[in-house]
Amino acid sequence: RSGSTCAGPRTPLPRTCVVFQALSRVVLFCKHISIQRQLADLEKLADLNEGEFTLGVSQNTDLHVTAEKKPCPLCPEEKFKACYNHKLHRHLQNLHWKISVEFEGYRMCICHLPCRLVKPNLIGDQTFSKMGAHYHCIICSATITRRTDMIGHINRHVNKGETESRFITAPAPKTSQEVLKESDTDVQVLPNYTTPQKTDSYFNPKMKLNRQLIFCALAVLAEERKPIECLDAFGATGIMGLQWAKHLRSSVKVTINDCNENSVTMIRENCHLNKMKVILNAKEDDTDEAIEDGEETIGTIEVTKMDANVIMHLRSFDFIHLDPFGTSVNYLDSAFRNVRNLGIVSLTSTDISSLYAKAQHVALRHYGCNIVRTEYYKELAARIVIAAVARAAARCNKGIEVLLAVALEHFVLVVVRVLRGPSPADDSAKKIKYLIHCQWCEERIFQREGNMVEENPYQQLPCDCYGSMPGKTAVVLGPLWSGALFNTGFLRRMLFEAVQYGLEETQPLLKTLVCEAECTTLKQFSIHSSIDENKQEECGVYIKTPDTSAESYLVHGKRKSNEVIRNTPKRQKCENSAEHPAFYYNIHRHSIKGMNMPKLNKFLSYLSEAGYRVSRTHFDPMGVRTNAPLAQFKTILVKYSTPTYTGGQAEGPVHLTEDLQVGDHVQAAVAGKAGDASAHKRWESIWF
Repeated sequence: RSGSTCAGPRTPLPRTCVVFQALSRVVLFCKHISIQRQLADLEKLADLNEGEFTLGVSQNTDLHVTAEKKPCPLCPEEKFKACYNHKLHRHLQNLHWKISVEFEGYRMCICHLPCRLVKPNLIGDQTFSKMGAHYHCIICSATITRRTDMIGHINRHVNKGETESRFITAPAPKTSQEVLKESDTDVQVLPNYTTPQKTDSYFNPKMKLNRQLIFCALAVLAEERKPIECLDAFGATGIMGLQWAKHLRSSVKVTINDCNENSVTMIRENCHLNKMKVILNAKEDDTDEAIEDGEETIGTIEVTKMDANVIMHLRSFDFIHLDPFGTSVNYLDSAFRNVRNLGIVSLTSTDISSLYAKAQHVALRHYGCNIVRTEYYKELAARIVIAAVARAAARCNKGIEVLLAVALEHFVLVVVRVLRGPSPADDSAKKIKYLIHCQWCEERIFQREGNMVEENPYQQLPCDCYGSMPGKTAVVLGPLWSGALFNTGFLRRMLFEAVQYGLEETQPLLKTLVCEAECTTLKQFSIHSSIDENKQEECGVYIKTPDTSAESYLVHGKRKSNEVIRNTPKRQKCENSAEHPAFYYNIHRHSIKGMNMPKLNKFLSYLSEAGYRVSRTHFDPMGVRTNAPLAQFKTILVKYSTPTYTGGQAEGPVHLTEDLQVGDHVQAAVAGKAGDASAHKRWESIWF
């Protein structure tokens, strides 16, 4: 009104508007008047003396004479007119104080002042606004209309660690962050690091084993060639890249990337916490005051803020790790576009609901794969991911060699080596096949290649369920990766690096993986392989090990490179003779009812004595990986099982007159299932 040029006397503004205008000038220096600690503080704003109205009410005096009318400090005059003290007290208590939102001793009362303009109306020469009830956030300047929304708004601030108000004149202290330590690396995390919001950085302590496996794979690659450029495409807190740079030092050039601004800030702080120099977009960071004077930096880390697909399109790397939230298929094309020859790509998939056949439609959407829940669902998940990786690499005229595939409770980890050229790409693409799975006996086999269409492809199964059982007994799953899941030489060098860096939690898993790759039991395991480690071959590429002598890289009288020696003139193909068998059997799944099965280690020795290759598997603690057919697997299991009714726990062979009785016992069990199915169908025909 002060700037109006309209003629006539000026209408004085209401008292509440004058108070609001005065308070709005200092809103940047103090909290809003609706935010108070006690009801008495709110009453002081209205110059309300508590003793005045309590005495008048107790003595039944006429308040119209003893007191003057006073307005509400949180309501405009149009909504609540000035009244006497006792009525104003009830108004403040019932309307403003009781429905307030509490936070750290403060009450955010509901406000009706024209702070939040909803609908402006022009009446004459004055502009009025429709005032809506709202709350003022004590932490930020937001105005929230509903009480439930205000509670959720405050909870989001707490989850982000933002608990200090920006309206306090004194500089707010830095948000409290917890410092965690893993593998001699310190990282700052938010208070809600276990249950973050979409804009927060996530740190999962349960993924420690995953990080250690990736570190061992990178350490092996660092022994082959130095220095190598490695990328952590989804840095979050930067814990993985910090471990790489802190332990491998000058052998690696680490780049940590994240598209979130808060994550990039946290990565820089964690780099300073671990005495690392930060480079932002190939320029040295000027904010190194976090490192005290006189302290030397351990290494240099480049921190970038861009989309993972963009940075992998722009630059080339020797080692790339992908760990997005969920599936990694959206980043595979970019990862294989510029990765260097003989480099390594590792990816962690956490979409276990789709990979473990709990959400089959999601697996079909993301991976183009048809799956069902089986006893070997974890290995099935690993082969699904590798098939997607092989197809993405083949689109870039690159082939892959699987070095490691691990599927545990929370993640699926796949590590592959990249082989450039159309020939390796064709060889990798040929290993993507369909799987025929019997739903009765859990037998499985990869579908044979051929140009002719078979009338009944289920006949390829070793079992005869398709002929003896009614209905459709088998399903076709896939496409899946049909090649090997492990490389023995690479796993042994990973175990060597784990021992060297003191990663004790990873060593038992790596020993199990080595035994699984060689298909041997743990009793036969030895750190030193029977094959000369100085001539370890991976897809025809001989790689130097720490014990390699000078004679190991002399070929035809010419000294080759100490790091990588390629056989000429053509890269040899991998030998598949010692490849481990595909899939495994669960001993509990195939146990006979009424029989006490033998101990797992003894059962492994029984299979080995029968002439089959056998080992345990990390996919299933009760799983047995063997090249024995399922019928022979059940035969040996029944042979060395004891009847339950004898009450003895002693293990030994069942005394049968003929070996055919064992097969008859298995066939009788299968026939019993068929009889139940046929009886069920007869009842359905009677009733329906």
